Amino acid sequence: MTTKGYRLTAATGIHKGDRDYQQDQVALLMHPRAKGCLMAILADGMGGRSGGRKASDQVMLTARQLFERYGPDSDDPVATLRQLALEAHTVIKLTAISSEEEPHSTVASFLINPDGSCHWVHAGDSRIYFFRDRQLVKRTLDHSYVQTLVNQGEITAEEANNHPRSNILMGCLGTDKDPPLDVDFIPKLRHGDTLLVCSDGVWHYFSDTELGSVLATLSARDASEFLIEKARSRAKGGGDNLSLAIVKVEPLEGQAP
Repeated sequence: MTTKGYRLTAATGIHKGDRDYQQDQVALLMHPRAKGCLMAILADGMGGRSGGRKASDQVMLTARQLFERYGPDSDDPVATLRQLALEAHTVIKLTAISSEEEPHSTVASFLINPDGSCHWVHAGDSRIYFFRDRQLVKRTLDHSYVQTLVNQGEITAEEANNHPRSNILMGCLGTDKDPPLDVDFIPKLRHGDTLLVCSDGVWHYFSDTELGSVLATLSARDASEFLIEKARSRAKGGGDNLSLAIVKVEPLEGQAP
């Protein structure tokens, strides 16, 4: 996708890992009317074989519907992203009432506007990373039990990754409580910037430094394939579902980096 001053190259990747079924979903959506407007959306479903898939299905459906109606020149991107999460949360809760399952889902989504600004929202432990060249500028913080311990200074980030209760979430979509929605933004993307959204089946196996190196060195497509293959290898037969989307900001052809 080309826009004023730069082009966006992107790729997605998904694999069921060592699970019997796939509950992750991921998509890159190009705006039907506004050139240079893009949404990445990822959902990691939980709640039994069909419950988790129903939950992640609802996140994706809600994202597509809202992004179709979104107007970059007139609508508030933060309000749109929050609406996406809250509407999906409500419908997932209704799904739970009509079945014996307990469908829940994470959500992680970023929206790039034609003016080069980028906004994001997340709930749960699916992450969004923002790299400038190979340096991590910022990323989302998980709504998880171990992140709470890290915030309180009781354990380190490294210890959190291998903690026996690392899979316990403090908030996501579909629970009785409203989801803890964190939003953030990047005022202006520039050449060398990369955005990565991924489920815990991916990020669990990489340090921030490793991710930055891979994303700076490889194309979006090659990085997507490499990260999934390497995560699968490091999981050693015990891996979760994996999903990711990568968007790289690159100069136009003939333009100096």
